[in-house]
Amino acid sequence: MGQTSENFSNRLQAIPPLDPDRVSLIENEGLKVKQLEPLGVEIYGADVRSRLPEPVIEALEVEMANRGFIVFKHQTDLSADELINVSKWWGAHEIHSTHGVHPATPGRNRHIFRCSNDSRHGILGVGPQWHNDGSFEAATFSHSAYYMARAPEQGGGTHFAHQGAAFDALPEDKQEFWQRLVSVNSASSVTHPLVHTHPISGRKSVWLHLGMTGAILERLPEDGMSIEELQKAPATADKFRLLKPDEMKGLFNDYNDLLNASFDEGYGIRYQYDTGDLLYIDNWAVAHRASPEAHLPSEQQGLRIMDRVTIKSKRDLAPHFGLPQYINMNGPHPFNKDGVWQAGGVGFRWKDNIRMQN
Repeated sequence: MGQTSENFSNRLQAIPPLDPDRVSLIENEGLKVKQLEPLGVEIYGADVRSRLPEPVIEALEVEMANRGFIVFKHQTDLSADELINVSKWWGAHEIHSTHGVHPATPGRNRHIFRCSNDSRHGILGVGPQWHNDGSFEAATFSHSAYYMARAPEQGGGTHFAHQGAAFDALPEDKQEFWQRLVSVNSASSVTHPLVHTHPISGRKSVWLHLGMTGAILERLPEDGMSIEELQKAPATADKFRLLKPDEMKGLFNDYNDLLNASFDEGYGIRYQYDTGDLLYIDNWAVAHRASPEAHLPSEQQGLRIMDRVTIKSKRDLAPHFGLPQYINMNGPHPFNKDGVWQAGGVGFRWKDNIRMQN
């Protein structure tokens, strides 16, 4: 989108800096806190094999919600059980696993999703497009862990974009329109709002899966009703319509452009890992994608091994407007017949020259 006008600057709310009181609480445990720009936090001096005090964990969880992610530095040689145990600090304090297990996974632990650029060591080609983990679930994961068991010599990091700041970056007319949209997952039929209010930060945040969406429903506007009133008002099928193919392409490209613009507009970061980095994202606050370098073959880049763990949310990411959490993508729908309604593992193809895989 590349907006640089004064009007854009006035709309974009800054990603909040670290809270001094929370920093003092964390550093009183002998840790060092480093604020990354424009988002993210690095934590030095921790040994996550030992549980931190509950007030410190709570403070870190709030900072994750505000700034997108935290990184515990220098956590080398974590065992599978140690990685699982620290991951239970967040969200509903329970692991929520939905993936297969690669043969090289430590202990064949079903809660660890091992990614690599070498098929002997992990799953190839994971996450090339902007996405949030577990978008096919009603209770999309609250947090995800990315443990860099072995960092490659030539980059191979992850891109992060703050979805609250991304909403602020939208023109007002698109803010209004996007808040009336609900996505339907092409594989699971789960519905999610395109804009939700983050349960901790309170920020309106965009949310769209670019690789597995089979339909977008628009709640039609009504004269004199605000977005908040529309969200709470009872509605029948005639109050909704499906976006048409050209509208879907426009929306998906706008979303992709919005997150791509994050690096220039101050709400995105290209994070490079060191071996032993343990990074946690708030999965409701930031979208992410693997950097292109992450998928280069190990012969060219050096071996990359990352373990992902996903954490159960305390709540569903529920749609507004009285819509159900699931609308069967394999069945008939009561909406306009010229809109997109596409079931399957990939969903609507909004661009033909990219690989749809997340």
